[in-house]
Amino acid sequence: MRKYVRRVLAAANVRGEAEAIERLAQVVGEADVDAIALVGDLAGKNPKAEDYRRVFKALGRLNLPSFFVPGPGDAPVQEYLREAYNIEVVFPFLHGVHGTFAFSPGYVVFAGMGGTIEDDPDFVREETRALRYPGWEAEYRLKVLRELKDYQKVFLFATPPAHKGLGEQGSEEVAELIKTFSPRLAIVAGPNLPGPDQKHETLGSTLVVMPGSLAEGDFSVIDLHDLKIETGNVR
Repeated sequence: MRKYVRRVLAAANVRGEAEAIERLAQVVGEADVDAIALVGDLAGKNPKAEDYRRVFKALGRLNLPSFFVPGPGDAPVQEYLREAYNIEVVFPFLHGVHGTFAFSPGYVVFAGMGGTIEDDPDFVREETRALRYPGWEAEYRLKVLRELKDYQKVFLFATPPAHKGLGEQGSEEVAELIKTFSPRLAIVAGPNLPGPDQKHETLGSTLVVMPGSLAEGDFSVIDLHDLKIETGNVR
């Protein structure tokens, strides 16, 4: 593993397709990838522990620093959390950053929040039937990043920010978090609407990338230095 992270392979909504992760093995070598980031639903419908286990083991076999947040469908949350913890014992370079952060080589910190982020401040969090959180909780969990001013940041969200470039179903709170912390890159899942979901835009000084659904074979590779994006498909 390199002493720094420059090229990040990003994908959204794996939805239990561990085979799609396995097919990335050739891509990471050819594209000179340094780290992997996954956002959105990791397991399929009605996920069980073994569904997460298959996905995480496939990710671990790629032997790269990897960071991920769950999607709204990864409920109940205890199944996800237990398997995410267990896999980090086996593969210490895998990092779940749901409501937290993790360091990668080269003074880069990955942080994020999974599930749907609701802008209504009175929304009551839900973690049993779906993962849904009030915006203030995401803000509270990520406030520690104020102490990491010297680190380049990469944000992972299952909810896109509210902004013209990525569609209308976004969160104002996610947009505000991006504007507040100015990460180099924000990787977000799509709104599960028909049509292509490989998009990008600039929000303030941050490149926001919707990398495409890995369940459909789509992925994106982003260079953190020059912010160039390459898209591909493993099907």
